[in-house]
Amino acid sequence: MSARMIERDKWILYKHTNNYEIIKAIAMDVKNHCSTDLSDVEKHRMQERQAALNLYRTRNPKEKPLDSMNHRINTLAYFMLGYEHEKRFIFSPLGNLFLSKMDNSEKQRRIFITMLFAMQFQHPATRAGTPKCFQLFPFRLIFKLLTDKRLDGKLYNMEYACIIAFVENISQASYEELVKNILEFRKLGTDKIISLMKSDEHTYVNSIYEWQYYISNLLSQVGIFSIQSGNVITKLFHPTKANSKSLPTGRNVTDGYVSLANTEIEFIEKLLMEYPYYETPLKLDDSERLKIDVIKEIYSFYPQELLTEIGEHADDQIALLQLPKLIEHYSNNPNRETAYLFEDVLTDGMNMFYNVEANKVGGAGNTDIECLYLTQKKKFAVDAKSTANKLMSINSGRLREHRDKIGGNYTIIITSRYVPAAKMDIHGTSNVIILASTFAEYLYNHIYHDVRKIDYKDFDDIIMSNLGTDVSRMISNLTLQKFAASC
Repeated sequence: MSARMIERDKWILYKHTNNYEIIKAIAMDVKNHCSTDLSDVEKHRMQERQAALNLYRTRNPKEKPLDSMNHRINTLAYFMLGYEHEKRFIFSPLGNLFLSKMDNSEKQRRIFITMLFAMQFQHPATRAGTPKCFQLFPFRLIFKLLTDKRLDGKLYNMEYACIIAFVENISQASYEELVKNILEFRKLGTDKIISLMKSDEHTYVNSIYEWQYYISNLLSQVGIFSIQSGNVITKLFHPTKANSKSLPTGRNVTDGYVSLANTEIEFIEKLLMEYPYYETPLKLDDSERLKIDVIKEIYSFYPQELLTEIGEHADDQIALLQLPKLIEHYSNNPNRETAYLFEDVLTDGMNMFYNVEANKVGGAGNTDIECLYLTQKKKFAVDAKSTANKLMSINSGRLREHRDKIGGNYTIIITSRYVPAAKMDIHGTSNVIILASTFAEYLYNHIYHDVRKIDYKDFDDIIMSNLGTDVSRMISNLTLQKFAASC
């Protein structure tokens, strides 16, 4: 019988490397060497580069299978350095910041902590595997427990394996129950704990393996965890495949524990104040949003608290990097209070193009933003549709009146989401839709890579060839062509 048939649902912690240097090396390799399609040939070259750094050794030197390289790239997505989309790897803002601090281990460590704060279950990396019933921020919860004085700043390996790995969601009330359960667990004798683990061995051995052998060791190397190894109290065994003649693989269980490195406690507590453990994660299956738009938002986590902590808050580029985030945030019109702010940030966004002059107009009977494409001496309008829900309809006649008033050629409608019928409203007209998340992603990548000459020509070419449609996918593909590393 297979392990999956026996094992209960629990957290899945990615376990294909516990070597921090490998994660950094792969991230740099993907960033620096994957500007074209990463074929099997290119992955073999990656193997060779990793082998030269003594970070890769194959068990089968003749065939050199690519499983390890694939797992290492997946590890980057798991730890929130970036995500895969259409066979390309897009580094997140935190991933790019992490790579820029290779010469400063302290700053890298705090960026890594922040990436763990961004990680949620369900995890957007599809290969991560944690079941859908788990809806929480796992490391925020772990960090909260490790800063709880009632637990003496410790989490024992057995507590993770037997209790924490099964927490499906968390609130302030259920957190108190969790602490109570952990304290009660600490009163159990070793024999009772061993008996519990043996009663569902195939589940607990995987929990121990992922936590004790992988995550704890990795976070210790990063400098986030301090490990007290403890003594071996028992051995648990993985299941064997049907008809297998091999002996089952065993894992030692120790009574060791982890605690937070003293240098990181204050920073972690600051983040917990702003980004609590009980926050509700985004839903990958949100019926009102495309999955890729949810993934983009998850990976866009870029808190000001981190920038201040590592001394980046005064950098002009860092300030500019907030612009795409504001565009996406205000497009959702939280509390129905940010419509005018959305127009402001979109005006700033359009002015990022070196050959566009954008001016906010607004008011009854006017377009929101009047734009001049300087190279072609061509005017166009931008209509900012912020909405807490889906955009229900588009009044093409009114948009035409607003456009004619400025002598514009077309109107770009920028919104966070819309019902399918809204797209039908612009069919055959001089209007296009661009999702706010797509526009924000395009600007972010130019800003981060310090591309100051952002040319509007690509946008204009796409729009003129696709009037009356949603051009978001074409703009997203343009971003991928310019900046994504192929995987």
